[in-house]
Amino acid sequence: MSEIIKNRYEFVLLFDVENGNPNGDPDMGNMPRVDPQTGNGIVTDVCLKRKVRDYVDLVKSGNAGYEIYVKSGAVLNSQHKKAYDYLGINPDSKKPKDDELTKFMCQNFFDIRTFGAVMTTEINCGQVRGPVQFSFARSIDPIFQQEVTVTRCAVTNEKDAEKGQTMGKKQIVPYGLYRAEGYVSAHLAKKTEFTEDDLELLWDSLVNMFEHDHSAARGKMSARKLIVFKHNSELGCCQSHVLFDKVKVERLSCDMPSRSFADYKVTIADDMPNGIELIEKL
Repeated sequence: MSEIIKNRYEFVLLFDVENGNPNGDPDMGNMPRVDPQTGNGIVTDVCLKRKVRDYVDLVKSGNAGYEIYVKSGAVLNSQHKKAYDYLGINPDSKKPKDDELTKFMCQNFFDIRTFGAVMTTEINCGQVRGPVQFSFARSIDPIFQQEVTVTRCAVTNEKDAEKGQTMGKKQIVPYGLYRAEGYVSAHLAKKTEFTEDDLELLWDSLVNMFEHDHSAARGKMSARKLIVFKHNSELGCCQSHVLFDKVKVERLSCDMPSRSFADYKVTIADDMPNGIELIEKL
């Protein structure tokens, strides 16, 4: 088994969408999320974590230690009961061994080991802060929210056959380049036992998570850049914003709306603070 990580990391992820909806807002008719004051598009941290979970579930399915805690159809109390059954504890016990229960959950569920979890439900397994966190992703430029009408020639039942074609809507962004920033804490990794192998799986998931997530709603989505800053210590060498500011994304021309990644230039400053290693994963 690989060692628990001993270095702090920050990272910048650039990804784009073409004629798709990267993260619909259910309170706004599933239109792409947007900052109403600036018009910039938004993708939530929860959405990004979902894609990491789905990728890990795909590539590590059936492997011990890589179960996914939060996934479609999962009953969380049933997930917690696995810890009680393993330790031979009655879930109705007045004084469960919280530390042992939490440790079991961290060892067996990748997303708890990575992102943490609040497991204080009726079947209590405690709570733990995860070493990996994401910011909201924000588009480099304001996005254009477009609603496209589509037709359906098939109908649900015979009664509707007389109506002929029916209409529907798709909500898309013609093009948007998004930037997300993230953090990996070696200090918090000690609590969840987040290892070097887990870290490599995280990088792999960020590079490839859109490759297995294509759908009619999301259109063409691609990870474009993954830039990692590795500190030479557990607590780090400088503030995270100093490193994030080293990555600049600029439009090459503002004559027309952007429609591809080629419309942008990504530059990374070469004056890294002492103790920082720059790693370009993509």
